[in-house]
Amino acid sequence: MTNTLQYSDVEQAAARIAGAAHRTPVLSSTTANARAGAQLFFKCENYQRMGAFKFRGAYNAIARFTDAQRAAGVLTFSSGNHAQAIALSARLAGIRATIIMPKDAPALKVQATKEYGGEVIFYDRYTENREEIGRRLAEERGMTLIPPYDHPDVICGQGTAAKELFEEVGELDVLLVPLGGGGLLAGSALAAMGLSPSCKVIGVEPEAGNDGQQSLRKGEIVHIGVPDTIADGAMVTHIGEHNFEVIRRRVDDIVTVSDAQLVDTMKFFAERMKMVVEPTGCLGAAAALHGAYPVTGKRVGILISGGNVDLSRFAQLVGG
Repeated sequence: MTNTLQYSDVEQAAARIAGAAHRTPVLSSTTANARAGAQLFFKCENYQRMGAFKFRGAYNAIARFTDAQRAAGVLTFSSGNHAQAIALSARLAGIRATIIMPKDAPALKVQATKEYGGEVIFYDRYTENREEIGRRLAEERGMTLIPPYDHPDVICGQGTAAKELFEEVGELDVLLVPLGGGGLLAGSALAAMGLSPSCKVIGVEPEAGNDGQQSLRKGEIVHIGVPDTIADGAMVTHIGEHNFEVIRRRVDDIVTVSDAQLVDTMKFFAERMKMVVEPTGCLGAAAALHGAYPVTGKRVGILISGGNVDLSRFAQLVGG
């Protein structure tokens, strides 16, 4: 199905999530513009329900369940934001949700997932394979597995964030998108295809986890070890297959930023724009503010993917 995904699929997802997902604000900063030498438009998904863009894809996927699927419930695996998104979407739909989370996932994300009504099962991300665990449990329980990024409905739901950005600010020269498993990047590329076809779509990864960059340049999915990075939402070992099919056709480049640059960007958002943004959410902005991708003189969209970070961890990072 992914080979046939088009902008019209993002439009349909937008209609499905309308009234459930927030239409998040687009903010600008004179200081950021001066620093980057460009006109920057920040799409603030840190103000989305459950604090991240992941709600869009999760809700879109569950909204397409049959009655039989709804009766059995939904299952997923996630380090945090997709976990919360599935738990909240399931609660809104009145169905059961089981979420497999790494035992070292941020405490805030685990707590929120439980509070949204999700059953949490822990695993060791360094010794166990969450995809194998997920497939086995889904089969045993008869539940529908909705992975965090490697799914057409998730991709199209995530693309609605970029769709809203283009609708609000018009066509752009560059769109900088955080990249973990590839759902947001693939969906954003579909949105750009429909609303700003000349826009360069650029994925941004942490330096320690550049599997997407390697994959795009090699022309096939590259697997790596679990990245050592503060960007917990991008601690994936490979891009999803559905995602890569879109990314290799529609994404212009993938660049990387360092953890130190992510911390600097977190500080910038807190001090100058009065926002709490999680490390993964800073990937796109860090690329613009630190020159990982040339944006001088351009109109640049930047997706801020989320703001879910433990306050103690936030203070440790920005106060260090």
